[in-house]
Amino acid sequence: MAIHLSIARDFTETPGPRSRDEGEFSGDEFREELLEPAFLKARAEKSSLVVDLDGTVGYATSFLEAAFGGLAREYEPADVLATIEVICQDEPSLVDEVKKYIREAKTKSFAQQKR
Repeated sequence: MAIHLSIARDFTETPGPRSRDEGEFSGDEFREELLEPAFLKARAEKSSLVVDLDGTVGYATSFLEAAFGGLAREYEPADVLATIEVICQDEPSLVDEVKKYIREAKTKSFAQQKR
């Protein structure tokens, strides 16, 4: 059974900037407080995590990159893509944008292996 996370319902209807020091409801805050714990729970349960982007006033690209790209820098991008399903009826192009941030993220372990 999938775990469901709605940014509007579970976090805020007004997503903010990239980092906590830039303002409230940042991408970093969302990742650290909600996205990463839900991702880890889904992995532990061998389940999927459905992240619903609908219902907000919109997203700064920096918020999405910090949240989803940031997660993929901590964990293998392929694992993130295999675990998370992003849905968005309000602005469907955001799904591809989020997947791009995940695919393009460089994980710490990958960076260390290249040295």
